[in-house]
Amino acid sequence: MMRSRVLSVAAGMAVAAAGLLAGTTMPAMAQSVSADSSRIETVGDLSQRAWADARTNRATDLLALSGELRGQELPAELGSLRDAFASLEVNIAKREATRAEKIAEAERKLAEKLDAEDATALSDAIRFAVELFMLTPQDHRAGLLAQPRITDLVERATAAARAAERNGEWFVANELFWRLNVLLEEQGTFKNDVRRLGQRLSMIRLYAPERFWELRNDERLKDGKTPLPPFNALGEDYRSKLEGVKLLMVAQAIVSASRSQIDRVPMRDALISGLDAVRVMITTDDLHRAFPTLADDEGRARVLAFIDERTRELESPVTLVSNNTLISTIEDTLSISDATLKLPAAAVLHEFGNGAMQRYDEFSAIIWPDELARFNRMTQGNFRGVGIQIQYDDDSQMIKVVTPIEGTPAQRAGIRQGDRITRIDGKSAVGITVNQAVDLITGPADSRVTLTMERPTGETDDAGKEIVKEIDFPLVRAVIPLATVKGWRRSGPREDQWDWFIDPAAGIGYVRLLQFTDDTTKDLHSAIDQMRRQGLRGLILDLRFNPGGLLTEAVSVANTFIREGTIVSTQGTTPGEVKRAVPSGNRLRGVPLVVLINEGSASASEIVSGAIRHYADKGDIDAVVVGQRTFGKGSVQNVFELSAVAKMKLTTQYYKMPDGRIIHRRGGDSVWGVDPHLAVDMLPEQSAEALRLRQDADVLPIDEKGNIVATAKPAADPRKLIDDGIDLQLQHALLLLQTKAAAGAHEQVRLTKNN
Repeated sequence: MMRSRVLSVAAGMAVAAAGLLAGTTMPAMAQSVSADSSRIETVGDLSQRAWADARTNRATDLLALSGELRGQELPAELGSLRDAFASLEVNIAKREATRAEKIAEAERKLAEKLDAEDATALSDAIRFAVELFMLTPQDHRAGLLAQPRITDLVERATAAARAAERNGEWFVANELFWRLNVLLEEQGTFKNDVRRLGQRLSMIRLYAPERFWELRNDERLKDGKTPLPPFNALGEDYRSKLEGVKLLMVAQAIVSASRSQIDRVPMRDALISGLDAVRVMITTDDLHRAFPTLADDEGRARVLAFIDERTRELESPVTLVSNNTLISTIEDTLSISDATLKLPAAAVLHEFGNGAMQRYDEFSAIIWPDELARFNRMTQGNFRGVGIQIQYDDDSQMIKVVTPIEGTPAQRAGIRQGDRITRIDGKSAVGITVNQAVDLITGPADSRVTLTMERPTGETDDAGKEIVKEIDFPLVRAVIPLATVKGWRRSGPREDQWDWFIDPAAGIGYVRLLQFTDDTTKDLHSAIDQMRRQGLRGLILDLRFNPGGLLTEAVSVANTFIREGTIVSTQGTTPGEVKRAVPSGNRLRGVPLVVLINEGSASASEIVSGAIRHYADKGDIDAVVVGQRTFGKGSVQNVFELSAVAKMKLTTQYYKMPDGRIIHRRGGDSVWGVDPHLAVDMLPEQSAEALRLRQDADVLPIDEKGNIVATAKPAADPRKLIDDGIDLQLQHALLLLQTKAAAGAHEQVRLTKNN
């Protein structure tokens, strides 16, 4: 039976929509569908066909199986899968209908703004072009960018961005450059512009936070939004943040980077980049509020002349650049600043150091004194604090508690989901950012902090205004573990209480890894052991939006699924390493696996997915990788001590997959990261909605005794991700494993009968 002839109406609509959007003719699509005309007789045939289509990225062929199931008289074991395939068929058609609708809307909005001249309207036009770009299938985006209307728009928007920067309109320029960079990200055309504007705004945020607040508020008002709460300077003094910054700290970072950074960037390039950063600093007019001397045009001209002259010297091939050159360049920069603008030495060193490190690569950086605690929290798998997850609440414009973590000081004290922070140690917290709140709430274990919370009572006054009460919570900070292994549905208040089965009847489990910390492998093994005791017959490993973490944990997680062979190797300025699987680490023998990845999967998650794909391709493990190409962050950062209050992270090696291919995305590369076996597209709004729903489903409101609050709003149902067609990547993974589980169960019954 030719599969092109048994496509249902819904499947045909989906294929037609995909073909029209991608510029593919229907005959060519039909030819693809007809690639394999073997008849489905048993559930084993179905499973074999589905996995073969997935492994070879034949998404259209996989979809066509739905029509075949509907077009045949089926045995009972096949009939149970009919609805699952039909649901996928409907949800893909739904995605394509939404895509077509969104493309038409973006086209209309773009057409309205296409002839715009002012910067705001041009920024809107670029935004609609970006929307159109993100909605266009990947293999046809280059054609969109080549259209004259788009190239002309980019040219005019670029001119507007440069004019805005010259006029000191930093937010306007940043928005334009950022959107242009998204549109032309692969070409890297606006990478340096985005970095420079990012420098300017970061400097204003650090040194003149009230001015930064004013700029943000002006942008909100211009967009018709409500104003921000009044500026709150709590914890915003740059002098305390830069305390301990010294010349030798910066010099040591640059010397070490020049010797050990993997790309061997010459020291002269780093010094020129450091001087450029000082140039950006003294030409950012909004820093006048912090440094009034920047208004001295004569003094500023003298510093700029020094930077120009020293840059020319460094660029000259006859100039020998040594460690002495490094020290003299920094000292001379400090001297000219002190003689003219009298900028604080710590501030000049901070910007020179940041600029120099940016020249090496985007992941190498000095970890400054005010950043050290945050950096340690990200890498250690635990932090010192009170145990609450927080976020900025747009409605109240305050910091809100997402949830207290079970077993922590905050939970035991009675802090609850939805509480809003009004004061920290008696000082107003209204208007502070999430980063401000985190820095103020976290601190050494056994130290004290008092949080004052505003809690809605559920009642309103005579004017209809919500009645709230304020509660003080005196807390003693403690070491708070971070759970990185999560399941399908919460089954209790503890971080290890999960229903791990996405399809209990079929025995299909689901595990998400949020990052790779010290306990990730241990907790993953515990979850797998629980599932195996309950009849695990297939597992989804979700690595989407996982930014990475510890290399040792990536290796042991991969080893969980791989019995033997190389998992990852490195190459760089130091001798490379080879990390191999050991049989004792393999926990999932005989259980089929689907790994989910996307553009947010980076570093350690790329090591795991890349190794699994390699050994699946070899036939050593029964696995398939589904989703979208990963981020391409395959580099090793070593951490060096610079002083008692600062560190440096430096890229020293690149990761290589078992086949020898480098994961990392370098400038000019067209191949990077890990490609899925089966590419499954999700629209931007689907990805955003899936993340929101998943977050809501993960939160169970708990009281001070650790019990679930019975009167609270029920947690979101994660099943909506599949039933409503929100998460098509997850639905594909589930369907593939359902065919495997059904085939395995059928074979077991057959063998039992024969015996």
